[in-house]
Amino acid sequence: MTVLGDHIAMLDQTMPQEFRGTVTDVRGLVVHVADLPAPLGAAVTIASRQGSRRIDGEVIAISQQEVIVMPVGSTTGVRRGDAVIAQQAAQYVRVGPTLLGRVLDGQGRPIDQLGALTGTVCRPLYAAPIDPMDRPLIDTPLATGIRAADALVSVGRGQRLGVFAAPGVGKSVLLGMIARATDADVTVVALVGERGREVRDFIDNQLGHQGLAKSVVVCATGDEPALLRIRAALVAVSIAEFFRDQGADVLLIMDSVTRFCQAQRQIGLAAGEPPATRGYPPSVFAMLPKLLERAGRTTRGSITGFYAVLVEGDDLTDPIADAARGVLDGHLVLSKKLANRGHWPAIDVVQSISRVADDVTDATHRTARQDVIALVEAYDRVEDLVNIGAYAAGSNPQFDLAIAARGAIDTLLQQGRERSQTGDFNRTRDQLLALTKRIETIRQQLDQPHQAAAPGPQ
Repeated sequence: MTVLGDHIAMLDQTMPQEFRGTVTDVRGLVVHVADLPAPLGAAVTIASRQGSRRIDGEVIAISQQEVIVMPVGSTTGVRRGDAVIAQQAAQYVRVGPTLLGRVLDGQGRPIDQLGALTGTVCRPLYAAPIDPMDRPLIDTPLATGIRAADALVSVGRGQRLGVFAAPGVGKSVLLGMIARATDADVTVVALVGERGREVRDFIDNQLGHQGLAKSVVVCATGDEPALLRIRAALVAVSIAEFFRDQGADVLLIMDSVTRFCQAQRQIGLAAGEPPATRGYPPSVFAMLPKLLERAGRTTRGSITGFYAVLVEGDDLTDPIADAARGVLDGHLVLSKKLANRGHWPAIDVVQSISRVADDVTDATHRTARQDVIALVEAYDRVEDLVNIGAYAAGSNPQFDLAIAARGAIDTLLQQGRERSQTGDFNRTRDQLLALTKRIETIRQQLDQPHQAAAPGPQ
């Protein structure tokens, strides 16, 4: 969409006249308003008579008698009879190239004390779905700087991957490393529902000055209202769409989708939706694909999405994880077992999958990847027997090779958390091919018959 088109679209959603309603009830997180002819999703302002305070909000439900408004801030001080004014029929965010290097809140406003945003235009928070015929095939790899991912779970430009992990397994560190090392043109980071202290930690220690220079960070911490956490995710996606439409290859990192869904659960239950799957109302599972499908490749540019999904332990049957896995183009699984024994990054390459890996790699790379994953899986099956000394060498040639090659494979899959240079996909591919040659040498050594013992003295 052109800049002129953005302005025209915003004018179309402007209220032609002022619509006012009256607060009739405040229940929990929501405010009930009478006589307000505002559409669903409209931006409103609650004009509290106590201290002339104004509270922004959004219409989240409409009944026969009233509309239900979810305030962005606290409802403290709101009372019956306060005026509610409709501002905009739809939500917008200001975007532009000057957002690079900036940190924004859930409403798209700067919080980094670097001054106001300039040279921006408005884009809708809820964009229209992309025409399926406007999505070219994903055929170009994107270097992430993570050798385990580039070699064995190869990512394509425009792909959407979930990062499934339990808390404390290194998910945020991994995403920060990808943000620093990726060869994408622009990085947009959405920190949704994170702890307050983790925002500065991610920006200063994980992303770093160099990474922030080509990034936009949008954050809404866990103690902020659910509506702001939802908006933070939508603001980040809208910003990524702006840079994509300018022809850039964008990396979108969202941490986490689970907390986005938890925020929508709060809103849905407050609006009167019945709880469905494990307490999540239907709107959560309707909104999730709308969020995830906005990433991808178009004829103008691409958005490659990495979406963190929290799981309990290594259980991937959580309803949010299960629903996300059905929409995404693959997933990286971080194993608590690997993390506990110091394997970093703790990517379980056997459980991880990239649905476009075969499309962005050549035949030699594909064969090497399959061979290495097969050996990792074989070692997983025999590991317990090896640890207790119950495996007899020579019992199974595949197990023998997996045990002998374990050290060489770990050398490729493990890497330090130190700041890395921009990822080089071809270099990682060469390291994978060198590993397969090393494995073949080990195989030949195992296949050599044992030399007969020299006869003793007569």
